[in-house]
Amino acid sequence: MTENIEVFEQNSIRITLKNGKKIYIDPFHIAQNTGDADYVFLTHDHYDHYSVEDINKVVKNETMFVYPKKMEKTVGKDFPGKSSLAVLPGEEQKTEDFSFETVPAYNIIKPFHPKSSGWVGYIFQIDGVSIYIAGDTDATKEAAAVRCDVALVPIGGTYTMDAAKAAELVNKILPKTAIPVHYGMAVGSPKDGEVFAAKVKEPVQVEYRIRFS
Repeated sequence: MTENIEVFEQNSIRITLKNGKKIYIDPFHIAQNTGDADYVFLTHDHYDHYSVEDINKVVKNETMFVYPKKMEKTVGKDFPGKSSLAVLPGEEQKTEDFSFETVPAYNIIKPFHPKSSGWVGYIFQIDGVSIYIAGDTDATKEAAAVRCDVALVPIGGTYTMDAAKAAELVNKILPKTAIPVHYGMAVGSPKDGEVFAAKVKEPVQVEYRIRFS
């Protein structure tokens, strides 16, 4: 179910479809030029989620961009002429390869990701599997209402929920598999993954995908 999902650093994720097409979410610290992105999805405009340098390593002429409405002018300036779709929280959309929903991503008390910015997470329906990419968020009521097979949730704290809060969220939404992201680099410790896994209850399975050197 998760063999087609790769996690690099932070919220940098690549999903490969059965037809070979590739979706990148928030490309960051991409090691080499691949030019293999059929889709680039962005959750918000912070430097570790919207890195022009890293996006340029994966884009090709046919790449389609999907991003929050607030980023429309910025992405249009940085990547002129690209096929694109600006979205708001709470939408349902389709591409020729899959469908997806947008979920609000925001902090409840902390000021880093205000709800008013319209930042998003995504629920992808891909090859019969629903995959939730939470983005930079706290354990909000909207996140708790998500139903999915696979959940990729931030656990690093400071700018997002921490490992304990992320585990509480996962225990509410009960995906088959939970993958922690956004920890052990800019924020949090590599050990946060172990804290998260210890607090996630069965039958949810936790998979580690970020590799720390």
